[in-house]
Amino acid sequence: MPFEFFLALKYLRSKRENSFVSFIALISIAGVMAGVMALIIVLSVMNGFREDLLKKILGVNSHITILSYKGPISKYKQIGEKLKKVKDVIAYTPFVYSQVMIKGFNGSSGVLLTGIDPYTASKVIDIKRMVRSGSVDLLKKKISGLPTIIIGSELSKRIGAFPGDIVTLISPEGRLTPVGRMPNVKKFFVIGIFESGMYDYDSSMAYVLLREAQEFLGLGDKVTGIEVKIKDPDISDRVAKKIQAILRYPFVVKDWKQMNKSLFSALKLEKMTMFVILTLIVLVGSLNIVSTLVLMVMEKKKDIAILKTMGASSKSIMKIFMIQGLIIGFVGMLFGLGTGLGICFLLKKYQFISLPADVYYISKLPVQVQVTDVITICVCAVVIAFLATIYPAKYASKLSPVEILRYE
Repeated sequence: MPFEFFLALKYLRSKRENSFVSFIALISIAGVMAGVMALIIVLSVMNGFREDLLKKILGVNSHITILSYKGPISKYKQIGEKLKKVKDVIAYTPFVYSQVMIKGFNGSSGVLLTGIDPYTASKVIDIKRMVRSGSVDLLKKKISGLPTIIIGSELSKRIGAFPGDIVTLISPEGRLTPVGRMPNVKKFFVIGIFESGMYDYDSSMAYVLLREAQEFLGLGDKVTGIEVKIKDPDISDRVAKKIQAILRYPFVVKDWKQMNKSLFSALKLEKMTMFVILTLIVLVGSLNIVSTLVLMVMEKKKDIAILKTMGASSKSIMKIFMIQGLIIGFVGMLFGLGTGLGICFLLKKYQFISLPADVYYISKLPVQVQVTDVITICVCAVVIAFLATIYPAKYASKLSPVEILRYE
């Protein structure tokens, strides 16, 4: 063991004459530990919120959406054949959507009517998981001679329509008649309620069979667009560019990142802000390291002088106190790492922190620990601790043994 490391450990041990310095060292360790622990917990919770939000958004929306500048798409089957040749594409489904009015027992509301093919749509979006009451496969059937519909949970409460009820859809675009343009009106049988966990979706969306939507909106065999699912959602922007290069104008290809750019940019900015703010806690702990080492240098002046007269170089003296500060920072980081990961594990397993579901649409606090975040936090803590040792170590290395021992 190098003598610098041996002396650094020896100076950190509590003795009667330097118990106060050892107490300050413990406070420094606690400061670093608190900062690392807080960073791991807060960033893990923010990652959990992001993952939960992403899961809900991609439950309703596809990874990639293909639309046309010229309106409804007629040759969507040919587009599907081209999509099969794209390497990362797993599945695709045509869809129709339009703003219509829906009328129930307690009132009416605007709704985004979406026509889907239950078989292919279930491969692209997570609609089967979202349907809480009924089944998406029932959209293929007619009940009491009426086409079927699945509506959002919040929309259901607003208009007073539940499974087994009949609702009326009104399309403002309507159809052209001898007496002018008349709105399309059609009754649908409610066979299910879906709940995505996002208020905007649950209060404004309804699903019907693709063929029924085309007939109701007068589209014939045309669709509004095509939704695409790929292997890895994180590379959706690159795959979207490939598809755009294949289809070209008048088609426009958008991925989920582009359509939710403002939301996820805000989450990323918030995460970075919290990282900077909580890093200040580690910085405060590191300032305690500075005070600990300065006190240690003042107390060990005689020892430093003796070491120098015995041949120890200024570099060795500097190493002693730098190692001492690094030990404090490293021990604090390890304690913070263990405590932070332990609390995250307990939060994830036992979920003892509850949230008001009517406000957040999450009943328990989500936790998602990312290895990259943990590594970054630990490295930053050790680096800050190392930087805190530079001044006291330099001060100790510059002490003159002659001046110290003159009055001894």
